[in-house]
Amino acid sequence: MSGKSETASKSAQNTSNESEPLVLNQTEGGIVRLTLNRPERYNVLSEEMLAALQHAIDSIEEDARVIVIKAKGKAFCAGHDLKQMRDTPDQDYYNKLFRTCSHFMNSLLAIKQPVIAQVQGIATAAGCQLVANCDLAVSSDQARFAVSGIDVGLFCSTPSVPLSRNVSRKKAFEMLMTGEFINAEKAMEWGLLNQVVEHDKLDDAVQTLADKIVKKSAVAVSTGKGLFYRQLEMPLQDAYVLAGETMACNMMADDVSEGIDAFKEKRAAKWTHR
Repeated sequence: MSGKSETASKSAQNTSNESEPLVLNQTEGGIVRLTLNRPERYNVLSEEMLAALQHAIDSIEEDARVIVIKAKGKAFCAGHDLKQMRDTPDQDYYNKLFRTCSHFMNSLLAIKQPVIAQVQGIATAAGCQLVANCDLAVSSDQARFAVSGIDVGLFCSTPSVPLSRNVSRKKAFEMLMTGEFINAEKAMEWGLLNQVVEHDKLDDAVQTLADKIVKKSAVAVSTGKGLFYRQLEMPLQDAYVLAGETMACNMMADDVSEGIDAFKEKRAAKWTHR
């Protein structure tokens, strides 16, 4: 993947009265940046936004190396569109909506490229879920996080899934039961974030992290991501079996031979899988 392009997700996914696309898609140097583009609505995960995001993820090209999910405006994502949900008081509709959201979240885990959340503002409810669901997360020091559904009588059930897999049980339960905001420093201390940086340094921090991954062997990165999540859900002995088999298979890749030779020869590796 080369050059730089900025396009919208397909119009079928962008069923909005506004002329601007719901998701901006920019590619440069192997890094795909997907930008939530409804700042005036706090980038809520409406039906249309979820469809646009799913389309963008499904359209990622094979040679992409890193995906960054970011947002315009003061909010990263304020969760589901409560007005849209309230306007359709039907359980079948809600089941479909949350299945759609869960499918998108699972797509981020299933895709071979690491996904980085770039959080510039508040992330609440399903917005906080999105941060927790990404493989990595870098935040501005101005960002805040909450799973606040409980404030309107709705327990954040689906956000609790990735939140409880990132944050300790007691901290996750506290967030889910109180709905209170935590600041970026606390979010990092609790395990929700990898880095917190000054607001005006957020772009550079994400670029630096993405560049570090792009420089690695693509086959090692994709192998590692796939193994990481599969083994987490296994008993220890089964996890070791899978890890051993995965490592043995990884050893057969051309990139490993090249990497070891380059290490021995004290030179930069020339990866074949870019």
